[in-house]
Amino acid sequence: MNFIIHGAAGRMGGNLIASVEKSGHTVAACVDILYADAAKKNPDYPCFASIDACDVPADCIIDFSNHVTTIPLLTYATEKKIPVMLATTGQTEEEKAAITAAADKIPLFRAANMSLGIATLVSLVKTAVCMFPDADIEIIEKHHNQKLDVPSGTALALADAVKAVREEAEFVVGRHENGKRRKEEVGVHSLRLGGVVGEHEVIITTGNETISLKHEAHSRAVFADGGVMAAAYVAAQTVPGLYTMEDLVAACR
Repeated sequence: MNFIIHGAAGRMGGNLIASVEKSGHTVAACVDILYADAAKKNPDYPCFASIDACDVPADCIIDFSNHVTTIPLLTYATEKKIPVMLATTGQTEEEKAAITAAADKIPLFRAANMSLGIATLVSLVKTAVCMFPDADIEIIEKHHNQKLDVPSGTALALADAVKAVREEAEFVVGRHENGKRRKEEVGVHSLRLGGVVGEHEVIITTGNETISLKHEAHSRAVFADGGVMAAAYVAAQTVPGLYTMEDLVAACR
């Protein structure tokens, strides 16, 4: 399959191109507002400063750029009828509405974390929470000391996985007050340390036994590998809609 890499000048863009080449797919074009950097780093591929300027056909657009490009990117994709793999986060309400509208017209894959390991972790968390309905649950996430958002989007996705099974769950972010733990409480804790790429752990304990489900990313390349697999998956879909990592995991069963 042929992929347009949207956000090709950065480190993640380089990881994506390497992952596409490794997987046997093809880079159709590179797009980045930093056109000179993208062209210098990727001399073997057509490069464009904006998605609107791109005139190369492709099977899917892979976007790891920035949420501010969401609307122009999806406008282009819907006009060209090209599926999109969207890995940006932090969308405004207007941008979220654009995503919903685009999914009515094209296959659109969206996930806050493109790690296949995290997708597997989410699935395991749902199973474990279902098996132990009265257990205490805590979520701990660790990232590098330059990360801006707290908790991480992935920690929130794990919390949502818990709530999908345990509707009464109430999230307590960074417990900071005295008092006994409430039955419905699910703690979410954030650590910011050095250059940690990303660690997420869900601890489930009944008092008699404890299950610890943990994922650790050693390199940002894991997100590129997951993004390329997701792009190949959504490019193969013939029905418009909003696809997620849960759909990809289900397709692998």
